[in-house]
Formats: sequence, C-alpha cells, structure tokens
Amino acid sequence: MHSAFLSTRTTRIHRKSVKKGFDFTLMVAGESGLGKSTLVNSLFLTDLYRDRKLLGAEERIMQTVEITKHAVDIEEKGVRLRLTIVDTPGFGDAVNNTECWKPVAEYIDQQFEQYFRDESGLNRKNIQDNRVHCCLYFISPFGHGLRPLDVEFMKALHQRVNIVPILAKADTLTPPEVDRKKRKIREEIEHFGIKIYQFPDCDSDEDEDFKLQDQALKESIPFAVIGSNTVVEARGRRVRGRLYPWGIVEVENPGHCDFVKLRTMLVRTHMQDLKDVTRETHYENYRAQCIQSMTRLVVKERNRKDRSRN
Repeated sequence: MHSAFLSTRTTRIHRKSVKKGFDFTLMVAGESGLGKSTLVNSLFLTDLYRDRKLLGAEERIMQTVEITKHAVDIEEKGVRLRLTIVDTPGFGDAVNNTECWKPVAEYIDQQFEQYFRDESGLNRKNIQDNRVHCCLYFISPFGHGLRPLDVEFMKALHQRVNIVPILAKADTLTPPEVDRKKRKIREEIEHFGIKIYQFPDCDSDEDEDFKLQDQALKESIPFAVIGSNTVVEARGRRVRGRLYPWGIVEVENPGHCDFVKLRTMLVRTHMQDLKDVTRETHYENYRAQCIQSMTRLVVKERNRKDRSRN
C-alpha cells in the first residue's frame, strides 16, 4: 500500500514537472573559429547567432572577453526545455590570454551569489535559477592535445561548473587521429589533475544495453563533434552534414562523429544529473564558503566589541 502510494505520488510529481518543463543553462567556451555557434545551432536546431557581427582578425585580438546569453525553447519527446545558452566571445583570442578565464569564473560565481541571496530572502518559492549547469569546453583539433590556456581554464573552473570537453571540428582529422587525440587529451586531463564532469556509475541492476551505452559515453570523452546546419543529399537521403570532394560527413551519423552521443547526453539522459551535481556539489561548495566568511565576520565583530568594552 505504502509503496503503491509512493509510486503514484512520484508519477504525479514527475507528470507535474514534465508539464511545467525544465530549465537548463549551458555555457560554451573556447577560442573563436572552433565551430561553437554552429554546434549550438545544430544541437538545438535554431539560429541563435543571426544578428552576430563577425569580427576581423585585428578586431578579435583587441576584443575583451564578454558574456552573452541566448534563450531558446525546445520540445524533446513531449517535454518542454527552456534553455539558456551562455557564450563567451573573445575568450582566448587576444595576444596575451593571461587570466582570460576570470570574467567567465566571475559570471558563474555571480549566478551562485544571486541564487544564495534569493534563497536567503523572503520570496524563496519563485527563485529564478540561472546557475550554469554545464560548460562545453572546445579544444582545438590543430594542436598536440591541450594547450596551456586549456589547462588554465579548466583548472580555474572545475570546482565551479561541470566541464564537458569537446574536440572541435573533428572532420579535419582522420578516425585514427581522432582516437589518438582523444587518448592524449584524456591522459593530459588526468596528468594535470583536471576534474571534468564524471558520468555516474550504472546501477548493477541496469540492463546490459544501458551499461554498454554508458561505457561508450565514458570512452567518447572528449566528444569529437562536427556541426552543420546545411542539408545535403547522401545515398538518396537528405541529411545534415558537410560536403567534401571525397564524400559527405553526416553530423548525425554515429560512425562519423559523437554529435548524437553529446546531444542525447545533454538533452535526454544526463541533464538531471548535471543539475544535481551543480546543486549538490558546486553550489554547496560556494554556499559553505559564503557561510564561513559570514561567520568569520560575525566573530571578528564580536571580538572587536569585546575589546572596546574592556
């Protein structure tokens, strides 16, 4: 009886949240020219950047890191998703990129701070959650693995946000090169002590198919992606892809790149876990630091008063 009541209640709660829809904030970071905008548009079948002014090389070098936000509503299997895409134009484009991750870290902290204030305030029922749930960090396919800037960025942010590394423009590499690059990047992430988002382990009672799928996801890091908003003809089918003299690269063909895996992970299978880790780990760390600082201030003030009385 009790478990039947619980399961109907859980179903009711689930139905209610499905009806209401879900909010999710996704950040994209990495130097310009790595296909970030194209990938975002491909992932969510939208054109978020149509008003964007493309900068010349000289303007890019002079540009400072700014933070821009785009909102997009999508429906996935009957569930409404309200997505906020946070972009970081100007990141990594200057001649001197020392600490260019700072505005990004500050933005993430500001969202935590706002949430902490709202949570401590009177109107706790209607809190707007703008915390960043996931950061797709784009790694260039043209280097020999991670560059110092990549290491610096990820290390500065890994305690603040779920980082999912992306191997950009995978169509510039052959399949063996993709495998080699992925292995090298994974080794370097471990070597430098970078804590990227960890996929939760499967429960032992999950079916074999799910376990294999989960294993394949873990082995895909960094996701090798290709974005395209162009429809081309391939073997009598119309597909999104890129046309080359030697053939067609299909965006949604798992044999060609990890686009489908990344999209499934973000939108279907791991969205809730990314939100949970943000709340239970990254935000809790921030909250604990705030409370510690506040306590220190109170103790300091009390000591000061005691001394002035004596």
